[in-house]
Amino acid sequence: MARIVFDLDGTLIDSAPDIHAVANKVLSEEGCAPITLQDTQNFVGNGAAVFVARMRAARDLPDSEQDRLYQSFVSRYETAVSLTRLYPGVTSALETLTTTGAKLGLCTNKPIRPTRAVLDHFDLTKFFPVVYGGDSFERRKPDPLPLQNTLAALGEGAQIFVGDSEVDAETAQRAGVPFLLFTEGYRKTPAASLPHHANFSDFANLPDLIAQVRSEI
Repeated sequence: MARIVFDLDGTLIDSAPDIHAVANKVLSEEGCAPITLQDTQNFVGNGAAVFVARMRAARDLPDSEQDRLYQSFVSRYETAVSLTRLYPGVTSALETLTTTGAKLGLCTNKPIRPTRAVLDHFDLTKFFPVVYGGDSFERRKPDPLPLQNTLAALGEGAQIFVGDSEVDAETAQRAGVPFLLFTEGYRKTPAASLPHHANFSDFANLPDLIAQVRSEI
């Protein structure tokens, strides 16, 4: 039975519009110009604290304001789901994988409270018996620890990690886990430059791709 772990932002969901809106509310309160949606996509991937640090640096806000701005950001971010969208075909792919007996887990750098909020919002919680966020362990991706712990919690079976970014590719490589790259997320560099076993742009193709990868590993 395969163990398949997913990233969240940029992989299952396009959450950048909500993150963008929250960031600009925080910046507006500081009297700063807004960041763009592209800025937002460029800043995500390493957790909320790093996002805030990048947002702050983009508007020349001092390091001394990090903790305050982080709290301001997270207090809004935890329930920001109204602008987030599932990528097409996600629910159907998860249903198919579950039906075929795969064990699914989620390993994201998003803090656990907004992670659970958005999973509940899209009725995805039922697919993931194991969910870890960026504040679940002492280290975050690309450190391999969160992915390794997620896989361990799922039990035995072949291992696959599905993600969209440089962080996810490095995490899988360091953990020694085959990586499937979703090409429509927040990746900043060409897909060919990232280590991955295979890539896909449409979740309708994911169950067959996973079956193919399982036969190869």
